[in-house]
Amino acid sequence: MSIITGRGDSGETDLLFGRRTAKTGKRVEALGAVDELNAALGLARSAGAAAEVEEVIDRVQEKLVALMGVLACLPEDAEKYREKGFSPFGDEDVAWVEARAKEFEGKGIRFEGWARPGVEHSVARAGLDLARAVARRAERRVWDLHESGEGLPEAVRLYFNRVSDLLWILARVDDRD
Repeated sequence: MSIITGRGDSGETDLLFGRRTAKTGKRVEALGAVDELNAALGLARSAGAAAEVEEVIDRVQEKLVALMGVLACLPEDAEKYREKGFSPFGDEDVAWVEARAKEFEGKGIRFEGWARPGVEHSVARAGLDLARAVARRAERRVWDLHESGEGLPEAVRLYFNRVSDLLWILARVDDRD
């Protein structure tokens, strides 16, 4: 089967369970921002992030895939989503991000003045800053979808705020020996 199907040529795309929606819709905008965040994290990861940072990135990317599933499911299909056993997402995922942020903050943060991504000549750290900025965009898109009347669980709405904070910290952790 080819990835090129032509199904999107009319300006619509597929959601879960055979649902179709406009490519310009708020749900697709949120999905796209989450996809961009996943890609930006991949850049930071492949640029030589420290092993413990890479572990965090891996977990966040795993949860982003689950979140994309949640976002690709219309509210009326939520029960089907659960029945199919798709990756769950909830408060414990937000708590995990908060715990990692506190853990890394405890290691010390190098920071003087306003953040200037790339000033340290570290592609991994600059990639984390890029991912942080994309996480903020994803947060805005998720809130936009929620406020449009297509309510989203609180954990989904909070996750991107917490992830962006965590990414800011990871880009500034004092890992000098």
